Amino acid sequence: MQEPTSKDRPFIIIAALLALFLGALDALIISAAMPSIVTDLGGLTLYSWVYSAYFLARAVSLPVFGKLADRYSTRGLFLFSITVFLLASIAAGAAPSMTILIGARVFQGIGSGGIFALVYIVLSDISPPGERGKTLSLASSVWGISSIIGPTLGGVIVTYVSWRWIFFLNVPLALASLATISRYLQQQARTPKKVPLDIAGITCLSGFILCFLTIFITGGREYGWSSSEILGLSVLSAIFGVLFIIIEKRAVDPVLDLRFFSQPVFALGNGAAFCASFAIFSLFAYVPLFIEGALAKTPMQVGLTMLSLSLGWSMGSLVIGRFVDGPGSKQAAVLGGFILVLSSAAMLFFNPQTSLAVCFLVFLLAGLGMGFVTLSTMLLVQADLSKVNLGVATAFNQFSRTLGGTMGVGICGGVVTTGLLNNLQESSAMIPSAVMDSLHKSMENLFREEFRQMLNEQSKALLSLAVSNAMSTVFWIILAATLLCLVCTVLLRGKVQAT
Repeated sequence: MQEPTSKDRPFIIIAALLALFLGALDALIISAAMPSIVTDLGGLTLYSWVYSAYFLARAVSLPVFGKLADRYSTRGLFLFSITVFLLASIAAGAAPSMTILIGARVFQGIGSGGIFALVYIVLSDISPPGERGKTLSLASSVWGISSIIGPTLGGVIVTYVSWRWIFFLNVPLALASLATISRYLQQQARTPKKVPLDIAGITCLSGFILCFLTIFITGGREYGWSSSEILGLSVLSAIFGVLFIIIEKRAVDPVLDLRFFSQPVFALGNGAAFCASFAIFSLFAYVPLFIEGALAKTPMQVGLTMLSLSLGWSMGSLVIGRFVDGPGSKQAAVLGGFILVLSSAAMLFFNPQTSLAVCFLVFLLAGLGMGFVTLSTMLLVQADLSKVNLGVATAFNQFSRTLGGTMGVGICGGVVTTGLLNNLQESSAMIPSAVMDSLHKSMENLFREEFRQMLNEQSKALLSLAVSNAMSTVFWIILAATLLCLVCTVLLRGKVQAT
C-alpha cells in the first residue's frame, strides 16, 4: 500500500469520519420519524422491522467486510459500501410502502456494516506510527456527536419538511465522502491470495448471526421466549453454528480463523468489549424508562440526562486516543472496567427520589468507562494479530460490541417487562384496569401522554415504584456484566505482560 502524504491524510480522515457519521446518524435519526412514516405508509405491524432489518443486515455484513478487507482493496470496498448505502437511502426516501422501506433498510444496513468495518481499518492503515489510538478516537467521537444531533435533527426534518428527507439527507453527504475517498485514498491490495473465498463459512456465519440476533430482537416482544418461533430460531442458530465450526476447521483461508480464540489477547479483548457493550446499550435502551417512569421527568429531561452517556463515551475515547497507545492500552482497559463497575454499583442505589444530577454524573462515568474499554481493547486486538488480519481483528471487535449490545437489550427488555407487570399485578386492585391493559399491549405506552392522563396520584406513585423495582433487577444484571468486563481486562493485562 502506498502511504498517504501528510497533505492527503486529513482529507482521508474527514471522508472516513463523514461516512461513519452517515451510518451512525441513520441508526438514530429515524426514531423521530417513525410515527410519521407509519401514518403515511401504514404497516404498523412492521414498525419494529424498520429498525431490526437495518440492524441485522449491519451485524451480518460487519465480519464479512472485515474478511474481505484482508483480501481485497479497502479503497474499492469502501467505495462500494458507501455507494450501496447511498442508493439504499434514495430507495428508502422514495419508498411507496412499508415493505419496500424495510427492503431498502436491509441494503442500508449492508452498506453501513461495510462502512463501520472499513472506517476503522482505513484509519488504522493510514495512522502514523504510535498515533493509531489518537486517530481511532476521532471515530469514537462521531458516535457521541451523532447521538446528540440525530434525534433532534430528525424531529426538525419531520416537523418542517418530510420524513423522506431523513434519507435524502444522506445523498450529498455520501457523495462528498465518495468523491474524497476516490480522490485521496490510494488503490491497494493487502495480500493477494490464490485460494478461493470461504463462501461456505460466510454463509454459515451469516445464518448463525441472523438467527441468533433475531432471537434477542423478537424474544419477549413479538414472540414469547418459549414460543415455537424462538425455539425454531434457536435450533437453526445452533445448526449454523456447528456447521460454521466444522467448515472453518477445514477451510484453507477461513473467514474467521478459530485459532484466534486461543490467543488470550484476542479472546479476552473481545470478551471485554462484549460485556461493556452489553451493559452500556442496556442503559441506552432502558434508562429512559427509569427516568420518565420512576422519576416522573419530562422527555426533554430524559434526553438531556441521556446525553451524559454519549458525552462520557466520546470523552473517554478521546482521552485514551490522545494519551495512550501501545502498551498503555492494557492499563486503560483495566481502568475503564473499574469505572464501569463503580458506576454500575452506584445505580443499585437509584430510587424514585434520586436526582437528575446524580443520574447525570453516574451515567457520565459509565460512558467514560465504555470509551476507555472499547478503544483500548480494539488497539490491543489489532496489535495481537498480524497486519494481514487487520480487517478481521477490527471487524470482529466491532461485531463483539454489536452482539453484546443486542443480547443486553434483549435480555434486560424481557426482565424489565416481566418485572414491571408482576410488580403492578400485585397492586392491580388499586390501578385502573385500562392502565394495566395498556401496559400489557405495549410497554412503550408508558411514554405516551394519553396513558399518563389515565393515572391518578395513587396510580402514579405505584407505577413509579414498580418501574424502580423492575429497573433495580436490570441494574444488577448490568453490574454483573461490568464485573465480567473488569475480570477480562485484568486477565488481559496479565496475559499481555506475560507474552
